[in-house]
Amino acid sequence: MTTATHTTGAATSSASRAFQLSLSALLGLFVVGFVGFSHLEVAHNAAHDYRHSMAFPCH
Repeated sequence: MTTATHTTGAATSSASRAFQLSLSALLGLFVVGFVGFSHLEVAHNAAHDYRHSMAFPCH
């Protein structure tokens, strides 16, 4: 009887990690920086309140 082992590709390369971090940073900047200019009042107010809570200048 033989036993097969299977390893998952959980290890990521440093280039992949850097790419993931940069995309996360861009998404964060988009949410904090650009959603505040949204015409949807709920989205604008949420982004505005978040910027104030993080001491991010918005005025």
